[in-house]
Amino acid sequence: MFPNMELKWALLLLGFFLLSSESSGCDVGFKRINRTCVDDDECVTPSLCGENAQCFNTNGSYYCICDEGFRSYPPNFTATTGQCEDINECTEKTHTCSSDMECVNTAGSYNCSCPEGYYHDAGLNSSCADVDECVSSVCGVHSSCTNTHGSFLCICSSGFDNRENGTCTDINECEDPDVCGTNADCINHPGSFICKCHKGYSNYGNNQSKCIETSCDEFDFKSDMEEKLKDLLALLRNSCESLSDTDGGRQTGEQLLENLFTATNDLLLDGNIADGEMLSQFLGAVENSMRLIGPQLKKPVTRMETHNTFAEVAVRRGQAPPSGRVTLSTDSALFKTNWETVVGESYPGFAFVALVSYKDMNSSSDHFHTMSRERSDDRERNITYQLNSKVVTAVVSNPETNQLSEPVTLIFTHEQERAESEGVAYSCVYWNEAEGAWSGRGCEEAWSNGTHTACSCSHLSSFAVLMALYPVQDSFELVLITRVGLVLSLLCLFLCILTFRFCRSIQGTRNSIHLHLSVCLFIADLVFLCGISSTHSQVACAVVAGLLHFFFLSAFCWMLLEGVQLYRMVVLVFHTTLKHLYMYAVGYGVPLVIVIISAVSYPRGYGTDRHCWLALEFMWSFFVPVCIIVVLNSLFFIITVWKLAEKFSSLNPDLSKLRNIRGFTVTAMAQLCVLGGMWVFGCFLFQENGTEVMLYLFTILNSLQGALIFIMHCLLSKQVREEYCKLISRICSDKEKKYSDFSTNQSSNSQRPLRSDQSTAESKI
Repeated sequence: MFPNMELKWALLLLGFFLLSSESSGCDVGFKRINRTCVDDDECVTPSLCGENAQCFNTNGSYYCICDEGFRSYPPNFTATTGQCEDINECTEKTHTCSSDMECVNTAGSYNCSCPEGYYHDAGLNSSCADVDECVSSVCGVHSSCTNTHGSFLCICSSGFDNRENGTCTDINECEDPDVCGTNADCINHPGSFICKCHKGYSNYGNNQSKCIETSCDEFDFKSDMEEKLKDLLALLRNSCESLSDTDGGRQTGEQLLENLFTATNDLLLDGNIADGEMLSQFLGAVENSMRLIGPQLKKPVTRMETHNTFAEVAVRRGQAPPSGRVTLSTDSALFKTNWETVVGESYPGFAFVALVSYKDMNSSSDHFHTMSRERSDDRERNITYQLNSKVVTAVVSNPETNQLSEPVTLIFTHEQERAESEGVAYSCVYWNEAEGAWSGRGCEEAWSNGTHTACSCSHLSSFAVLMALYPVQDSFELVLITRVGLVLSLLCLFLCILTFRFCRSIQGTRNSIHLHLSVCLFIADLVFLCGISSTHSQVACAVVAGLLHFFFLSAFCWMLLEGVQLYRMVVLVFHTTLKHLYMYAVGYGVPLVIVIISAVSYPRGYGTDRHCWLALEFMWSFFVPVCIIVVLNSLFFIITVWKLAEKFSSLNPDLSKLRNIRGFTVTAMAQLCVLGGMWVFGCFLFQENGTEVMLYLFTILNSLQGALIFIMHCLLSKQVREEYCKLISRICSDKEKKYSDFSTNQSSNSQRPLRSDQSTAESKI
């Protein structure tokens, strides 16, 4: 039944279509108007292309285009064959949202949104910026807000706890019976607590630390103490007794440290530390003061410097004891240890370590710089000691420092830069209050060089570097050369004195100078040979040193007159005479004035433990005049030789011959030695790296100076040789007569211009 019905309807529609076509006579997509076929606009029919699409009419037909954000499915669909579907830009990654934004798809489009905790900031290239929730009070009281990316954190303040309801509530620290220990009462406060110490205990202003026993009796003073030290101890005792005050009226740690250093600065500046007992009291007071002041300092590291003191103090506080290495330094020392050594067995909640350096301790206490009784043979060995570093005091909060579990290290800077050698040795020492002396027990020298010494000590106290000066023993060869040379010089000088005194053929100004020079050198050499080692008597040794000082200076003054006379003879020619009064004033008066001034200003400079000569620090009283005379004589000698060479070359052209030049040079060098030129080698003996060769050259030349004078002015003089020959022939012939021509010899050539006689050229210079 039904199939027949469908067929009927189809045939009916087909007939209707054919009928209409025949009736209209227009193609599909056109319609007849006034017997004319015109385009039929299919897009007039609503929803012909469906939703999300646009209809576009064409001549005889139409087409559909999907809206933006949609696409046809299938492509080029018509109303009856397809539809437009949404494009999901978020899944297909065609959106333009930044990486920190979220993409949300919509019908035909999408949206970019920021996650929670961020906001869209157009100024950041359309990116998301974090929302600072902490701008508003989102955490409440007793807490702090910490902003995070996209969120925030609420952290309770110290002493408060974050309970389950999200609010911060006070923690009652006093519920822990060990928080303040048994020597204090715990008082709870919102967010904190206070340990109120019992009488006789203190936490030195660290109110949340355990209380330890205090004893202010250590700041008591004796009646015989220095007044300034009494004042210092009284101030510290008052500060100690005020530790239990809670009204805030007591002085701060910084104020106490400043008062301490003001007092110590005055004590050191006035030189009031006069003996070992006074030094023990002073160092003990400083150590006890630092134990009182150190815990009260607020800063982690405090440095303070005055004219005579320098200190650095490190302080740590907290519930847990500090750990690791700690290093302190002053202007002259470096102190290394660890916090475990500083803390010790018990930790009350604070710890400190201090290093104090005293700048002028050396000058105020030279006379008690001795090693302790543990080196009883040092005096017999003639070993002397002196401090070669500043004294430092190392203090820690650990009360048990007599035997440390780990040694501490101190590196000292030397006051005098002297390398260790056979005559110098360095020792690490501490001040032993019981013995009143420096001791080396418990301290070892780790290493040492010319500028620094490192010490490793198993206890803490006041430390320094002690320099031991060992007497350098003169070698047998050097002593033999000195004695033989002096004996030979004494014999030659004795002959010179007789010759210059009784040989009338050479009398004159230069002869007088040579005579007094020989006398001074003879007496000086004789005193040196007989009394240089007379150290058994301090007075006799000082007299010997004074005589040597005078006669050696006098010899140099006569050498200066010799140089002046040579200059006048060669350069001035006709003005060759010096008045004897002037010569005596220079030769004996100047040395006498120098010796008198030196003896009055520094009488201890005459005589040493090894030799009866000038002390090393007093050597300038001899060395400065000698240097001046040697420099002046060198100038006179250069000018004289230059002028003399001009005269000889003009008078005798053959002087350029090798033999004459050699003889002239040898004579000139010998004359330079007579004028004191050999003492130039003595300058090298004051250098630390002075060689042994210089020592031997200096010894040989100076011990043979008398022999050089005898050779120069006696053996090389033609007149003197003639007199010697006459004397020898007279003795040999055993005749009583006098030589008639002894008194008729020509007067001293020093009164006349130098001749060009080549045979006497050597004697004339």
